[in-house]
Amino acid sequence: MAMDNIDNNNNEVINKAQRAKIASLPLSLLSAEEKNEALASIAALLAEKSDTILIANEQDVQKGKKFGMSQAILDRLSLSAKRVADMVAGVRQVVGLEDPVGEVLSHAVRPNGLVIDKIRVPLGVIGMIYEARPNVTVDSVSLALKTGNAIILRGSSSALASNKALVAVIHEALTKTKVSVDAVQLIESVDHHAVMQMMKLNQYLDVLIPRGGADLIRNVLENSTVPVLETGVGNCHVFIDESADPAMAIPLTVNAKTHRPAVCNAAETLLIHKDWGKDNILAVLKALRDQGVELRVCSGLHELRPDLLLATEEDWGTEFLALVMAVKLVDNVDEAIRHINCYGTKHTEAIVTQNQQNAVRFMCMVDAAAVNYNASTRFTDGFEYGFGAEIGISTQKLHARGPMGLPELTSYKYLVYGNGQIRK
Repeated sequence: MAMDNIDNNNNEVINKAQRAKIASLPLSLLSAEEKNEALASIAALLAEKSDTILIANEQDVQKGKKFGMSQAILDRLSLSAKRVADMVAGVRQVVGLEDPVGEVLSHAVRPNGLVIDKIRVPLGVIGMIYEARPNVTVDSVSLALKTGNAIILRGSSSALASNKALVAVIHEALTKTKVSVDAVQLIESVDHHAVMQMMKLNQYLDVLIPRGGADLIRNVLENSTVPVLETGVGNCHVFIDESADPAMAIPLTVNAKTHRPAVCNAAETLLIHKDWGKDNILAVLKALRDQGVELRVCSGLHELRPDLLLATEEDWGTEFLALVMAVKLVDNVDEAIRHINCYGTKHTEAIVTQNQQNAVRFMCMVDAAAVNYNASTRFTDGFEYGFGAEIGISTQKLHARGPMGLPELTSYKYLVYGNGQIRK
């Protein structure tokens, strides 16, 4: 394999990328059982060393508090015994999923006797650039290894102690398996130059996946020469239609906003049909306020509740990631669709209605990776979709869209079998 001209021995990113590339090649030969044994070993050791992981995470949390990290980011950063247990459960669920590698997608026999099979294969080496969330480390590794991919992780400096502890456990677990320790690499440098290097490593990386805020994702999209699987921000909406049942619409809206306000599938804007009824409208506003949500409302709602903040143009396009929500009255389902397609980020949108015709119209015309009918936006998640842990939620249309599970971490190749055919 050709090497770069720079001194690779003194360059962490290049050195680890080379090792991951070399380790990726034999991964495609491993059986599903051998990969599952590696994942089971990782899950067992994560559970065993939960206390060690939590001690490292507390260092990150205390450092974050010292430097004034927002509550939303602290929530993403923080681990607990339950969150570690959830990570372990996620790895074990991936063990139970069917391995997509080697699946025959098509089979054809040509008139000249050539047999052509189209099969799923690993992508190769996946690069992850992400912020604050240590669970992404474990989720990404489990999905990558299950699909026969090596992975290079570059988390944010705010989670460095947590990520080092997690990867140390993963490496220790892999020493007892057929999977090379080199298949999982953590870039420990906090220098921004390390991120820029990863974006140019076409020689070693097959795909780059950014997970984080809008600035991170924009930076990767604008500067990477490595192909990017975009995981977008989540400016998600709930639209309460005229026919919506208040007994369904109100708790659904509260759940979409408050269940975990700092995650990308939390609702940020509420759209309400103007004819839903004054009492219903006031009731949903009260329910949100009772949960501590700061409401920023349109002029029509401001007349009803002058004590609430008047929304600005910027509010309609903001992913708050906090107990803040923009609220607007709309004339009909078409106005709701236009608003969402204008301000949304193609992540998750929801309609609450008893009118099936409106539901179909909404679901067909809203441009998003997930469109929900009488269900909270909070369900856009690999675990909830039955994929096991996810590596991210794609808001683009090529090559993956929505929660990215195992099949999205594969490509395909054509295997052509002959017996001496030549083209005439």
